[in-house]
Amino acid sequence: MGELVFFTGTMDCGKSTLALQTDYNHRRRGRRGVLLTRNDRAGEGRLSSRLGLEVDAVEVSAELDLWRLVVERLTAGQRLDYVIADEAQFFSSRQVDDLARVVDDLGLDVYAFGILTDFRTVLFPGSARLVELADRVQPLQVEALCWCGRRATHNARTVEGAMVVEGEQVVVGDVDGGAEGTPVGYEVLCRSHHRQRLTARAAHAAALSPDVLPFPTAGG
Repeated sequence: MGELVFFTGTMDCGKSTLALQTDYNHRRRGRRGVLLTRNDRAGEGRLSSRLGLEVDAVEVSAELDLWRLVVERLTAGQRLDYVIADEAQFFSSRQVDDLARVVDDLGLDVYAFGILTDFRTVLFPGSARLVELADRVQPLQVEALCWCGRRATHNARTVEGAMVVEGEQVVVGDVDGGAEGTPVGYEVLCRSHHRQRLTARAAHAAALSPDVLPFPTAGG
């Protein structure tokens, strides 16, 4: 019997690195799999890690039928023991249903990797469906850190350095800055600083201001 496992955490906590390591470990033991991704920072059809690792992968478009993809490969004689799905938060609910069917009807292992919530703290449809269907939901052990040093739990979107809470759910960017040609970037924050919309840049700019304190000063 296969298993559907959802590995999740904030941006910058090593999800793609773990996806690549998982594929490597299985291949070393003679197993064969297919790698899926969507909207990777390295471009279409690539699965990349911030550590510099990068491999080819199947780009999951909104129309791609994942059940049919796997069945066609098996029918053509290709050996498949597992599926690795990175950036799974961008998959549709139907595509997550396909992954669950691959586990149940074909006996393959499926390892999905993704973030739970968007920059508004709203669940991605793909992640929500994975939580509903996965045999196991596994939080990643490597913790990303907020600029204050506490554990980062929220993903913030920034536009020219300022945090925003409105806009399209999916805009490609990275924690290292905006996508090429765009001012959009992302930053991981603790809940408190996400609620205050206090990014590292904003905190630095206001470092000497009492306005950042959650209580009045003696002079205020």
